[in-house]
Amino acid sequence: MAGLLTDSCIGFIGLGLIGGSIARGLKRSHPDVTVMAYMRTRETLEQARQEGIVDVILPEPGEALSACDLIFLCTPVEYNAAYLSRIRPYLKPGALVTDVGSTKTDIHSEVIRLGMEDVFVGGHPMAGSEKTGFEHSSDRLLENAYYIITPTAKSSQGDIDRLVAVAEAVGSIPIVLDCGRHDQITAAISHLPHIVASSLVNLVRDSDGQDGLMNRLAAGGFKDITRIASASPQMWEQICMANSKNLAVCLKQYIRSLEKALAQLEAKDSPGIFELFKSSGEYRNTFSETRKGALEPEYSFTVDIADEVGSISTISVILAAGGISIKNIGINHNREQGEGALRIVFYDKEAMEKAWGRLEKYHYELSM
Repeated sequence: MAGLLTDSCIGFIGLGLIGGSIARGLKRSHPDVTVMAYMRTRETLEQARQEGIVDVILPEPGEALSACDLIFLCTPVEYNAAYLSRIRPYLKPGALVTDVGSTKTDIHSEVIRLGMEDVFVGGHPMAGSEKTGFEHSSDRLLENAYYIITPTAKSSQGDIDRLVAVAEAVGSIPIVLDCGRHDQITAAISHLPHIVASSLVNLVRDSDGQDGLMNRLAAGGFKDITRIASASPQMWEQICMANSKNLAVCLKQYIRSLEKALAQLEAKDSPGIFELFKSSGEYRNTFSETRKGALEPEYSFTVDIADEVGSISTISVILAAGGISIKNIGINHNREQGEGALRIVFYDKEAMEKAWGRLEKYHYELSM
């Protein structure tokens, strides 16, 4: 159910994947809300206006912002803080500023320096994609994703509730956190995994032979666990620099855990290696399967089919007859976890579950 959104005019500085998805989600749940937006790429804003997402294109972050009840800073993390001083003169009484950055300490420090603690509440929608830009935004991207809200020492409960309403209006689950605690958590669950994934990919690249077999055989589990390594290098460089202190602490802990595993391997410590997999598996099984993280989940499953003419076409016809749209379909060359030969990717969970049920009726063997 949509939140009780009371802000009727909302401005966006930057309209990429996250800003665009918030704007789309707000327009879906509250069509009468007025959206103003500024970004350097005019063509994107024109596209957003043609789609009915943006009502007013701002040539600059200036006087027109005085009409806004709420202003989102949706530029890269290193630029969000700089925009605070630019928009400050145009804030009308009662206006609230927020951001969507995945690190919070830096912008909160700038808010304190500028004396804007009473007009700012930080935000971090924990959803995303390897792809960037408004063209990849979606009004469903933030559904069931956690939306972290980081108040200042002077934030009123009313202003916190306003951001909670925004989160609920786009279908997210709001959680209120201290900004420092937020950065500690995201260093471990979001920022470190990107370093690990990228390091693993580079390890395979540097270890591959002239035959390129590592590259060729990496299409299964390795490709899945390193998917986030395809994210924007510019964005993740900025994020890591903004949260370097917390990230360094996590990375040192991770290195120690790897050194422990190395020692166990060299000592042929079978019980120790068993416990590594057992304890991690038990903890991972406590993770929710219904919440989105920093990357949009992939709704897919595999189908065991014979390698014969018409196999893929038959499945496509079965799904099309059920009104099910397919996002992607392809041969699963690496099936080390017992997956089927064909992997089908869907746009959402509902389509995936409907397709699963339909193919089961035709006695196909399916696996996640």
